[in-house]
Amino acid sequence: MSIRILLVDDQELVRTGFRMILADEEGIEVVGEASNGQEALASAGRLHPDVIVMDIRMPVMDGVEATRRLAVDEARSGARVLVLTTFDGDEQVVEALRAGASGFLLKDVTPTDFVRAIRIVAGGDALIAPSVTRRLLDRFARLAIPADERHGEALRQLTQREQEVLKLVAQGLSNGEIAEHLTLAEPTVKTHVSHLLMKLDVRDRAQLVVLAYEVGVVRPGSAEG
Repeated sequence: MSIRILLVDDQELVRTGFRMILADEEGIEVVGEASNGQEALASAGRLHPDVIVMDIRMPVMDGVEATRRLAVDEARSGARVLVLTTFDGDEQVVEALRAGASGFLLKDVTPTDFVRAIRIVAGGDALIAPSVTRRLLDRFARLAIPADERHGEALRQLTQREQEVLKLVAQGLSNGEIAEHLTLAEPTVKTHVSHLLMKLDVRDRAQLVVLAYEVGVVRPGSAEG
């Protein structure tokens, strides 16, 4: 089955460009477009996309608020959000990740990386670009809302190995890199990550990264990159 895409951006030229990039990609289908977050919510409920490519700065309703509403709406929460921004220093990127986005891209992304990002997010993983995402989280982690007691209790129940994996995920390492670092098989790392998602009640790696910064598993400036 094709990956169903909803393109959300207030600039028609941007939407047209992304549509053209995806037009000839096997297994990807653009099912709709929207020019603001409010339209995105309506379109998501009607079109049931797998991935929503969401601009952050838009009139009527921005991408952060739209992402937040999508995440709590059970009828539409199956759609994964890939947020777009013009600047890698946009504080709203971090807010979008906290709100439930599965990753983000800069608008000057290459066509190849754009398609790759969609496939990664559609596959249930999160797009964590270590150099940019880590820098953003380092910059704005002090603005984080402290984790609630539910997460605190869950963190105390993690095994030592799960704590090690969480810290490395938060530093932006892939499963393969974590496996090499801890001398584990990659499927074993995937299992640990799955357990972390379940125990901490978060949907993907992006949420793990944000949570790890919020609770101090990784401190601002503690990771290189």
